[in-house]
Amino acid sequence: MPLATTGDLVGRAAAARSAVTAFNVITLEHIEAVVAGAESVHSPVVLQVSENAVKYRYGRLLPLARAAVAAAEAAAVPVALHLDHVQSDSLLRQAPDAGFSSVMYDASGLPYAENLAATRAAADWAHAQGLWIEAELGEVGGKTGPGGRGRAAAPPLDAHAPGARTRPADARAFVADSGVDALAVAVGSSHAMTTRTAALDHDLLKELSTALEVPLVLHGSSGVPDDELTAAVAGGIAKVNVGTALNLAMTGAIREYLAARPDAADSRGYLTAGREAMVRTVASIIRVVAPTAS
Repeated sequence: MPLATTGDLVGRAAAARSAVTAFNVITLEHIEAVVAGAESVHSPVVLQVSENAVKYRYGRLLPLARAAVAAAEAAAVPVALHLDHVQSDSLLRQAPDAGFSSVMYDASGLPYAENLAATRAAADWAHAQGLWIEAELGEVGGKTGPGGRGRAAAPPLDAHAPGARTRPADARAFVADSGVDALAVAVGSSHAMTTRTAALDHDLLKELSTALEVPLVLHGSSGVPDDELTAAVAGGIAKVNVGTALNLAMTGAIREYLAARPDAADSRGYLTAGREAMVRTVASIIRVVAPTAS
């Protein structure tokens, strides 16, 4: 079917007090597994390609993007493409022609004023191209007390460092001034977690949901237990990002396959095992995030 758009999928999910799951892909096996997993539970899904994944692919976006477009167009469920954690303006400008309907522009490591200026410029450009844009705001650094915005030039605490939290007042001002369509918030999850032990700050999430009119996004969801994910969606998260869980599934299955077959040489054998493990992981997570998925 034709490519879906991320904005449409997230908007529908938010209106239904549900969420759409977005999976980061690195290889063709990732792409195929995400689509097959989503098809198995009859759910829409977002394929995400991060700037780090592009760097891994020799800095070339199009080979992976074209594979994702082809898989999405052949899918039996709506599939959208999202360019994730973009810091390079050059990469940002490749998004429309590569099939992406949305980008996550990441200037969150900059001091607040610089983050805002860079994100505003990115949002203006993205909207002119018809792109939906997500941004990120962690805990604004350099504050010495309430109302300390701009008091110091220290960079913010990384949005997903342990202890980082998005302040509702900061988030409201940032969204209004930047013009972004969605905001990734820091409420207790962390990127690259290999254990599902994150405890989310649901009171803060409720405050953020009340303070903001744009959809909220949860990054680092691989480390969040099922019950916490369910509560996060009920609390206002409309897009759930997952990456590490796929890599854990794939790597674990490949290790198991090769341990049982030390003489194996055909990569199709162990890559099939890895892909099927990711399919199961995708289906399992979507069922948690979107309980209406069958």
